[in-house]
Amino acid sequence: MKKKKCFVIMGYGLKTDYLTGRILDLDKTYFNIIKPTVLSCGLECVRADEIRHSGIIDVPMFENILIADIVIADLSTSNPNALYELGVRHALKPYTTIVMAEKGFGYPFDVNHTVIMGYEHLEKDIGVSEASRVKRELKKNIKAILAVPKNDSPVYTYLHDLQPPYRDAPKSKKKTGKKSGPIKSASTRTSLKLSELINKGITALDNDKFPNAIKYFREALRIDNNPYIVQKIVLATYKSKKPSMEVSLKNALKILNKLSPETSHDPETLGLAGAINKRLWEKTNRKTYLNKAISFYERGFYFKNDYYNGINYAYLLNVRSVNSKGNDVIADYILANRIREKVVKICDKLLKKNFDQRGDQYWVLATLEEAYYALGKVAEYKAIVKKAKRKSKVKWERETTVCQINKLDKLLTRFS
Repeated sequence: MKKKKCFVIMGYGLKTDYLTGRILDLDKTYFNIIKPTVLSCGLECVRADEIRHSGIIDVPMFENILIADIVIADLSTSNPNALYELGVRHALKPYTTIVMAEKGFGYPFDVNHTVIMGYEHLEKDIGVSEASRVKRELKKNIKAILAVPKNDSPVYTYLHDLQPPYRDAPKSKKKTGKKSGPIKSASTRTSLKLSELINKGITALDNDKFPNAIKYFREALRIDNNPYIVQKIVLATYKSKKPSMEVSLKNALKILNKLSPETSHDPETLGLAGAINKRLWEKTNRKTYLNKAISFYERGFYFKNDYYNGINYAYLLNVRSVNSKGNDVIADYILANRIREKVVKICDKLLKKNFDQRGDQYWVLATLEEAYYALGKVAEYKAIVKKAKRKSKVKWERETTVCQINKLDKLLTRFS
């Protein structure tokens, strides 16, 4: 007996919620909650990036929206594609659609009358207890709508006499005596799914095989022109240091310009722009790059109010302070410490809520370590160093933190 199918409408990878400035890892929602729950109910589960196809993705996507026994639509981050595809499903099917969204979702008027399952992200992660709770609720909903389908589409709820569309049976084709085989297209470059290309790219990136990572991400970009994929290409390009560090950084910057970092509100784009310009400053000693790096980290910090952009912003203010004259020296020094005070409050807040379930525990503690050191809070610094060391899982994490503290020490010594 053929399994019933669940098609999942949602983004993939890291997505920015522009209402809150938070970055959510939607893959955590899919792989930790949705997919295992659907499979446990005995259904096949597929997301758009898991469809194997050649040519444009729209045809198989619309087919799945139409024929799927259940559609789960996650509207987190107010993803316009997800909202549009949900609208298509509501127009095609009167029932068996489940809508969910992260708690920060800003409800547009047209979905206010739709029942939406809520859940909570810890930004780039989801807590174990929260994942378990949502899985139980989702499983209950899946079983209920399979047992007794009820209208959940506002289109069919309000237009009572509307009949769902149907497709004509495909016309039979004359036999030619030739064996059928896969259709080949001149535009087909790969037989891999989008998700497979992205996973291969991430694996190559994690193993410092940057040319391979770039190749896979570029193939993925041909299927889906997504900012997330562009950001990965940028990261792999500047980390490659090929043909030289300076050239790779400048090449990465050219690619990143496709995402308009000068006007972007995407924290990931701003973070990449800040990191590249920071490295170009360190390589060339050109103050233009330093000022740009500060500008990008500043915008990222005030938009997202996060510890990563904040601690980098503060550090670069100290860098500029020792490379300035007159009142600018004091202004940047004072501002750097004010930013660090804000960063400490951000980190303290993270420590108090589900901290043991976060995937970035070490970096929260390492950020506090750097902030306390720069602020001269010796007792707090010594206490947090012990905690950070216990949370460090790989050698390079501590090496990175110690190197940063040493750089900071030289800057503060020069100022004093």
